[in-house]
Amino acid sequence: MKVGFIGAGNMAGAIIRGMVSGGFRGGDVLAYDVDSAKLMALFEDCGIRMCSSGREVAEEADAVVLAVKPQMFGEVLPPLAPALHGSRPLVISIAAGKTLHAIEELLGAGLPLVRVMPNLNAKVGEAMSAFCGNELVQEGHRNTVRMILESVGEAVELEEKQFSIFSVLSGCSPAYTLMYIDTLAEAGVRGGLPKPLALKIASQAVLGTARLLQETGEHPRALTDQVCSPAGTTIEGVCALQQNGFEAAVLAAAKASLERDQQL
Repeated sequence: MKVGFIGAGNMAGAIIRGMVSGGFRGGDVLAYDVDSAKLMALFEDCGIRMCSSGREVAEEADAVVLAVKPQMFGEVLPPLAPALHGSRPLVISIAAGKTLHAIEELLGAGLPLVRVMPNLNAKVGEAMSAFCGNELVQEGHRNTVRMILESVGEAVELEEKQFSIFSVLSGCSPAYTLMYIDTLAEAGVRGGLPKPLALKIASQAVLGTARLLQETGEHPRALTDQVCSPAGTTIEGVCALQQNGFEAAVLAAAKASLERDQQL
């Protein structure tokens, strides 16, 4: 199977590197970008096939990943439509905010189309991605999408109406988590640690806690109880977080991000 990318920016590059490191043949990955330096970097790293146009990708790939910025869709997609309808590949969009309907209006109906939402953590192979497809998408197409997305993390199939809240939990939350880690590290600095060391300790603690939650399958509150000894240091900190609105602040952040997503 040949997978083509139209656009070779950060997210496309992360996915391509994940695919190749996971065993996908570099020569079966086609890519085009107006920035030839990005293509050359991927060729040197992964051995991809560099294409001279988006049309070339559309004509030869079995699955075409649309990885250009959403604001460029109106310019880039209509000229690709004839080639796509001629070869009829699976079309996969990773553009934020572009619905299946909006993409079909630019390309025309009749193509198997999947909308994907990856997140920043694809850069380290730990993305949480979601996808949904139109009525022409079959199980074989879904398997292709899973294969691509699982090369850089985990993937779930959702209804398109669930994409807004997914974008909050997966797309926005890395920023929330990074703020928490940095603030925790600042507490470490106040306690006498150098900032780089404090960041290392705090980030590893968050990483390990997430893994503990996933691998044990226990409820977060149950695991919290295991850390909180009676009259101990942790329960004092937990109570301080609750009294100072930690949980309310997280819920408010998620609500604000969701409302903004729906406005866009």
